[in-house]
Amino acid sequence: MARQRLGQHFLCDAGWREEIARSIGISSHRPELFTTSAHNDCWIEIGAGHGEMTQFLAATGAPVYAVELDLPLIAGLQKLTAKFPNLTIIPGDVLQTDLVAIAAGRRIRLYGNLPYYITSPILHRFFEVAALIDEIHILIQLEVALRLVATPATRDYGYLSVLTQYFTKPLIALKVPPGAFRPPPEVESALVSLKLPGENVRLKSHDDAGLMSFVKKCFAQKRKTLVNNLRDLAAPAVVKKILAELGIPAAARAEELPVAQLAALFNKLS
Repeated sequence: MARQRLGQHFLCDAGWREEIARSIGISSHRPELFTTSAHNDCWIEIGAGHGEMTQFLAATGAPVYAVELDLPLIAGLQKLTAKFPNLTIIPGDVLQTDLVAIAAGRRIRLYGNLPYYITSPILHRFFEVAALIDEIHILIQLEVALRLVATPATRDYGYLSVLTQYFTKPLIALKVPPGAFRPPPEVESALVSLKLPGENVRLKSHDDAGLMSFVKKCFAQKRKTLVNNLRDLAAPAVVKKILAELGIPAAARAEELPVAQLAALFNKLS
């Protein structure tokens, strides 16, 4: 039984489970995608549920660490460890889980069927250890997925777009209908694949946290110009001067600037 307070929607459709497995390279029906690098990397699954995708992950032979918060589900997941000795069940909240300790020196691959209401905090948690992660695959609300991949000057482009594209290269791999889940959500879902690294490698920022805090301020009120949103950081005349140096119009809004320009503005103001 799904717990509403945890935002649970279990991926019960076998056909869609196979589609997702093929998309992220863990399907035994696609030998050319099948991953068996059991020594150099590991899979960490967030929100393992009943093990709907856990078995696909474990069948690769790589170490798999399945994180699950809901205690009633953990007993069922533990039974899978008899079949897959490379599988470890970790009770707990991903926001409190030490991903670095779990990986124990291995490279990290992440998969998760994420509760819609907590997608952003979980992504922030992942990006704290971005240097150790090769790829992230998340099943999330389509509306949020569109924000992750949005481009400047579009309706969906905002702070979450910049955050995601700074650390990763995001792609909507699949759109998944409500009927694939039990209980079915009221919205469409999407599998988003995030390959790391993203723009951060090219931009070589020395203060990722400071940059993201700055970007959040830039988008604080989307209808306002950058000059107005940044008033508590610098005088309007100073901001306008720096914008001119970067070739950006004085009346520009944050939603018009790509990641690289926002990073350049941050560096100048710093």
